[in-house]
Amino acid sequence: MDKKDQTIAPATAPDTAVAAPEASAQTEAVCPITAAEPETLRMAVSGMTCAACSARVERAVAEVDGVDAVSVNLLKNSMSVTAAPGADTAALRADIVRAVERAGYGVPDANAPAGAPGNPAAAIDADAEAAKALQADYRRLITSVVLLIPLFAIAMGPMVGVTLPFGLGNPENRLVSALLQLFLAVPILFLERGFFIRGFKALWMRAPNMDSLVAIGSGASLLYGLWVILAMAHALGLGDQEMVAHLAHSLYLEGAAMIVTLVAVGKYLEARAKGKTSEAVAALLKLAPPTAVVLKDGKETLVNRDDVVAGDVLVLRTGSTVPVDGVILTGTGTFDESAMTGESRPQEKAEGNTVLGATLVTSGHMTARATRVGNETVLAQIIRMVDEATSSKAPVARLADQVSAVFVPFVIGVALLSLAIWLLIGATFEVALTHAVAVLVISCPCALGLATPTAVMVATGAGARRGILFKNAAALEHLRNTTHVVLDKTGTVTSGKPAVVGLVPKEAGLESPLLMIAAALESKSEHPLAHAVTTEAAAKNMAPLPVEDFRQTPGRGISARIGAKTYFAGNARWAADCGTNPKDLEVEAFENRGETVLYVGQAGSEGAPGTLLGAIRVADPVKPDSKDAIAALKRMGLRVTILTGDEKRTAETVGRDVGADHVIAGVLPQEKAQHVDRLQSEGERVLMVGDGVNDAPALAAADVGAAIGAGTDVALASADVVLMKNSLADLVAAVELSRAAIRNIRQNLFWAFAYNTAGIPVAAGVFAGAGLSLNPMIAAAAMSLSSVSVVSNALRLRRFRPSMGGALPDTTTPKEKQTMKKTIRIEGMHCGNCTGRVQKALAALPGVESVEVSLEGKCATVVVDIFVTDEILKSTVEGLGFTVTAIE
Repeated sequence: MDKKDQTIAPATAPDTAVAAPEASAQTEAVCPITAAEPETLRMAVSGMTCAACSARVERAVAEVDGVDAVSVNLLKNSMSVTAAPGADTAALRADIVRAVERAGYGVPDANAPAGAPGNPAAAIDADAEAAKALQADYRRLITSVVLLIPLFAIAMGPMVGVTLPFGLGNPENRLVSALLQLFLAVPILFLERGFFIRGFKALWMRAPNMDSLVAIGSGASLLYGLWVILAMAHALGLGDQEMVAHLAHSLYLEGAAMIVTLVAVGKYLEARAKGKTSEAVAALLKLAPPTAVVLKDGKETLVNRDDVVAGDVLVLRTGSTVPVDGVILTGTGTFDESAMTGESRPQEKAEGNTVLGATLVTSGHMTARATRVGNETVLAQIIRMVDEATSSKAPVARLADQVSAVFVPFVIGVALLSLAIWLLIGATFEVALTHAVAVLVISCPCALGLATPTAVMVATGAGARRGILFKNAAALEHLRNTTHVVLDKTGTVTSGKPAVVGLVPKEAGLESPLLMIAAALESKSEHPLAHAVTTEAAAKNMAPLPVEDFRQTPGRGISARIGAKTYFAGNARWAADCGTNPKDLEVEAFENRGETVLYVGQAGSEGAPGTLLGAIRVADPVKPDSKDAIAALKRMGLRVTILTGDEKRTAETVGRDVGADHVIAGVLPQEKAQHVDRLQSEGERVLMVGDGVNDAPALAAADVGAAIGAGTDVALASADVVLMKNSLADLVAAVELSRAAIRNIRQNLFWAFAYNTAGIPVAAGVFAGAGLSLNPMIAAAAMSLSSVSVVSNALRLRRFRPSMGGALPDTTTPKEKQTMKKTIRIEGMHCGNCTGRVQKALAALPGVESVEVSLEGKCATVVVDIFVTDEILKSTVEGLGFTVTAIE
């Protein structure tokens, strides 16, 4: 469906230079990823072995009434079907299952409802089943190889001068050697019978696939070998030893067994490599803990995570992993959210802040109310988005799909043509059969089918580890082709909330009194600027001052009494009303930059002039990495425009600071989409980046829409790419990852096409006159390696490193040991013997790195691993007879 046909929720408000207060931003650090989309059915499909299979299933399902779109993923053996509006999904599912079965394939657990993706438990179970199947393949393969070794030795040994035991190489034992080869080959063919079952079934259904090629090639070799054995027995009965010797060199049973074994080896290596393509997502699946501690009737109870319901009160302590999403009720702490958002810095959380499931509590003890559980958590939605992306198809894959649909019948035709031509020009049946079989086994369409989904899966997994989520494979491809980046300003280029950016004291040395007095006055105000001032004062550890007789004059400013004096804070008009001259300060340059200037001073009284202390500069600051990110985008050949509803002066200042090519200000929400349309009409492929409701129409109109992760639900729903962190550096990484993925896909497709283009003529014997030909066994090995090479090339994307931001956070291995420093306040220590006992007891605890006990300070300072809780430390010290008053 074209993006411009999507229905978008109405936009409501333009950009503003001043955002909502900090509290609201903290409460929802990462919004849920939601979108109103047509119902989609997702099913597993069994029996697919190559691109021809997936193309056959796709065509069959597309013909079912009620199917709007279908995408079959060979890599995951899955199918995603979009139902037409108003379709009965239960009936549609039954029709789809019948269509798949008529095409010659199966739908495991066909009676189950279409499960929602993003269920960690189900996905982990599926991974376990896949691991069991891979282990069974390995055991079968080892047995085949063990049988193949003596078979190959008996067949080829006499040709290279190897002496066989029991006289098997002697002329009189040629028939015995042939029968022994048959007895060794048949078990191998039986072990690998899946090729024959699937291959001939596909032929019967008139949908030949890769297994059909292997089955025909190996089966023809087996039948030819059986005919040779019968001919040898007949010649031996006639006493024609010369004919027996000739036929013994044309037995070809080792070829039949070698073909299926080599293909099986390739399939096993391919399956192992496929498993690595989704390691990042598999790691995400296992992040959520299996249990949760819930507070019930005042008691802590350990329950399964799946039993947690919205409204339950969770207990979170140092070293634990948050089981579901929630909001902190009591306590404070720090959280490692790198596995979810890619943000490596610990995040401080307090009452009212949102916590995400699968994040690690690095310090603190809190209670939190569960708000989103099961498939509603951010983790489950990330998994769902990645699953949908890897199940979709990039436009670049269409050529491979078109070729795969006719490839296998074409190869069978080439093999028959090769057989006929060689016989017509006088070659022996053995030579003709050799070329025909070589054509069949070298022409594997697997490489074509794997070229795109492997790269897409690895790339989306790598992006998910960094907090970059692609909603579909098309977004991954379209992002690579963008030529123009359009950025919203507030919350995207800038932080989205006002902050103090500078102080302008009336005289040197007044900086601290200026900020302290302003913070005291603003502590009683609810204005967005007030929060900026109080936050700055708190960051400088300024103690709050008590205020009395607080008064607020709308549109002007505030005043209050601190001690015996009255102070004010406000705009220039308010400063003049309070008896001071705002022109005494040179702040015009700052106002011209779009900054808000807050004048602070002592108010005059009874006709006496006031005293101006200075001014505080407040603005929506540019994010630290915005300038570097925009510079990186421009180096990549992209033009950058800032498109904002803010006033022109402020927008142009921000544009100059970050180096944007163009700035368009004062734009209404609906006009943003019009500007995107205008750029597209000029031939630009537009990437729109925003975070607000007012950005939703433009996000939907753009060729690719990218939403900043802390944005609104509507913005996230309208976007194709979600950046979980509020950082434009991740936009740079997303573009680089897109370019790397598409480059990888094109490499895969090139080598897949080149392999078949070069291999088929050689196998058919076109260059036999020049001494260049292919033995079927070598062809089978080459065919297997082609698929392995395509998957291995895609796996190189796991090493992707963006130009900004460094390495991806590692969610596949346990984190490095983390430690904390704590001070234990202890009463009851009176001498060195007391401190020695405390020192010894604490040092004996597991996870305690160092201990220093001070008798004078009545405390013990410890460095401990994050799993060492306050309760452990307290109980250890109090067990010695001392009293712990606090742990800091």
